[in-house]
Amino acid sequence: MGTPLARRAMIQRMERVVATIEARMTSSRLPGKVLLPALGKPLLELMVERLRRCEHLDAIVIATTRDASSDPLEELAKRLGIGCFRGSEDDVLARVLGAAQAYEADVIVELTGDCPLIDPALVDDVIERYLEGGSDYTANVLEKSYPLGFAVQVFPTKVLAEVAEATDDPADREHVSLYIYEHPERYRLRSVVSDHPESAALRLTVDTADDYELVKTVFEELPGDFGLPEILDLFARKPELKAINQHIEQRKAR
Repeated sequence: MGTPLARRAMIQRMERVVATIEARMTSSRLPGKVLLPALGKPLLELMVERLRRCEHLDAIVIATTRDASSDPLEELAKRLGIGCFRGSEDDVLARVLGAAQAYEADVIVELTGDCPLIDPALVDDVIERYLEGGSDYTANVLEKSYPLGFAVQVFPTKVLAEVAEATDDPADREHVSLYIYEHPERYRLRSVVSDHPESAALRLTVDTADDYELVKTVFEELPGDFGLPEILDLFARKPELKAINQHIEQRKAR
C-alpha cells in the first residue's frame, strides 16, 4: 500500500484540486471589502499570494458574480493569472459548482474572499487529510478550534453537484457546504482540529470596518511568509489588538 505520503501523492496525481474563492463587491456590511488595501495591495491579491504557497493546489479561481460591480474582480484575476468564474450573486452554491466545473476540478477547496489571512500550511493540511481517503467532506469548521477567518472545506465536485440537485433551501444555496455537514447520515465527515483551540476566540475575517483595521494591522506587523503561529505570537505580544473588533457579532448560517 505504500506510506501515507506516497498514497497522498498518488491520489493528487489522479485528482485535480482547485481552490474556489467566493468574492463579490456588494457585501452589505462593508462593500468592496475584498479590494481594500493592505501593504499597497488589495486584500484579495494578498490572499491569492498566500494560497500560491500551497503545495497541493492545482489552480485558484475567483468565483464572483455576473453583476457589473464585480468587473474589478475579474480584472484582478486576469492580472494575477488565475481563474475567474462569474455566476449568480445569491445562489453561491451554483456559482462555486460552476467555477469548479469550468476549471475541471475533481476536488474543491472552498474558501471565501473575506479571509485574506488564511494560512497556506493549514490549507495544505486539510487537503492532505482529505486525500488520505475515507471522507466526503474534510474541514476545520465542524469543531470550533480555529480563528474565524481560517475556514477550509474540502470535498469532491461530484458531491456538490449532488447537493445542488438535492436542495433549494435558500440557506443551503447561500452557504455552499451547509447541506453536506448538516447531513452526516449521508456524507462521511472528517474534522480537522487545531493544536491551539484557544485561537478560536480570535476574529480574523473581514466583514466590518473594524475587522479590516485589525487584518490590515496584522499584515503590517507581520510582513512576509507568516502563518497562524506567527499571528498567535503577535496577539500574545500585543493582546490589545483583540479589542479592535471583539464587539462584532458574527452572523449565523441559520
